[in-house]
Amino acid sequence: MAAIEVHQISKSFGETKAVKDMSFNVNDGELFGLIGPDGAGKTTLIKILVTLQKPDSGSAKVDGQDVVSGYHHIRNIIGYMPGKFALYQDLSIEENMSFFADIFGTKIEEQMELMGDIYKQIEPFKKRKAGQLSGGMKQKLALCCALIHKPKILVLDEPTTGVDAVSRREFWDMLSHIKKQGISILVSTPYMDEAARCDRIALVQEGSIIALDTPKGIIKDFAHPIFGIKGDNNYHLIEELKNMPGLRSLYPSGEYAHLVMDDKNQSSEEIKNYAAAKTHQKIEIEPIEADIEDCFIEMMQHG
Repeated sequence: MAAIEVHQISKSFGETKAVKDMSFNVNDGELFGLIGPDGAGKTTLIKILVTLQKPDSGSAKVDGQDVVSGYHHIRNIIGYMPGKFALYQDLSIEENMSFFADIFGTKIEEQMELMGDIYKQIEPFKKRKAGQLSGGMKQKLALCCALIHKPKILVLDEPTTGVDAVSRREFWDMLSHIKKQGISILVSTPYMDEAARCDRIALVQEGSIIALDTPKGIIKDFAHPIFGIKGDNNYHLIEELKNMPGLRSLYPSGEYAHLVMDDKNQSSEEIKNYAAAKTHQKIEIEPIEADIEDCFIEMMQHG
């Protein structure tokens, strides 16, 4: 039995179709990622799966229970971490955790095997009010509270938004540890680089799933030569190269621009010669491997 089953779920708000016929499964023990930009429908879908909203059509099951008729069961076996910090700001770390432990009829000490490594990082500050914590500390506290009752399934809505790069990496390390405890995890994120930390992912845009596979499987299907190109001024370089013959797409990516060509036999030297004739900038160019962001842009621009 899959931990989560989603079958043609749709949800609208007035004229806005937030989720359009989405279907996928999250397998038992899997770390599954919903990857897409803000407004893609990730949060709406997650709210349906954690029984906070009802779908307009389609069906979904969590731990074998329907998200509409089986909401009592689902709420007891999931751990949910919403995108916005939702704990009590005027309670301390210790008080927030004790409150959630009481709700689920357990004790903090009883769940140390699952969340002990995370709790150790915030324990020195357990008397500090939640509203006074940094973004990374709030994130760890929210995760501890979501794990306080040892859920079968963990659902996280953009948990790394607004925290620094180090905290983001630490958080994904924590998820890997939690997954080893046999907990199934569904996590959403707008950060394409985090997709590689998932077992499987769904790329989501405008309420629809545009790709569903392992991260490596999606990247393997990228069929065009791609180059990293860098000049003295990448913004001007992109403007100067945007009409290059055979150009499929060109966009900034970190300190480089990524240049995708239609011709599979295109060489770096040919592109460099063309660029030299169009710009006075000093050019660096090299073939590169596509990543998830490149795949997402390709699907958005060329279907």
